[in-house]
Amino acid sequence: MKEIWNSRYNKPEYIYGIKPNNYLKTFIETNNPGTILLPADGEGRNSVFAAIKGWQVDAFDYSESACIKALNLANKYNVIINYSTSEALHFKTKKEYDLIALIYFHLLSEERTLIFNHLITFLKPGGHILLEAFSKNQINNTSGGPKDIKLLYDLNDIKNDFAGLNIKELNEHEITLDEGLLHQGKANVIRLIAQKTSVSLIPKFQDL
Repeated sequence: MKEIWNSRYNKPEYIYGIKPNNYLKTFIETNNPGTILLPADGEGRNSVFAAIKGWQVDAFDYSESACIKALNLANKYNVIINYSTSEALHFKTKKEYDLIALIYFHLLSEERTLIFNHLITFLKPGGHILLEAFSKNQINNTSGGPKDIKLLYDLNDIKNDFAGLNIKELNEHEITLDEGLLHQGKANVIRLIAQKTSVSLIPKFQDL
């Protein structure tokens, strides 16, 4: 799978464009800048936008090609992002974040909960998780996303994965995507905003 993504990103064009995801853009523009972590950030469109808006940005992806393009994009806009190459479960930091943004981060069920719980441990008390991902209804659309329904989400999946947080918003939407070459047209997505209110509610990674 890593080789597939490296091949996909190893092109001069930014295949998901350079504009930020609209859901994340709205959150960033309506909240004070802070610290943000962007797992599976791809070519950097979201991390660079956050940096432009004054956020302190950490991001990672397991694709080396994505990392190179993200850093090049940051250089183009004269902003600094701390972007590394990492698998999600191997990502470690002593930092805590005001926002963790999961944008089209699609995982099989057997790894999804484990990875999400691992990432939540890096969230500050009072910090937020923001997620946008394709729902299972996306399987009939041609606007992008996995073609394996096991990699698509439903509301119960996400509700259960983030049950230890205060879920402020969790809905399925039909939207029109306009994100580069590969996200175009009608799409069915799940959107979540959840807040960490108590560290005691979150399982520690080493206990999983």
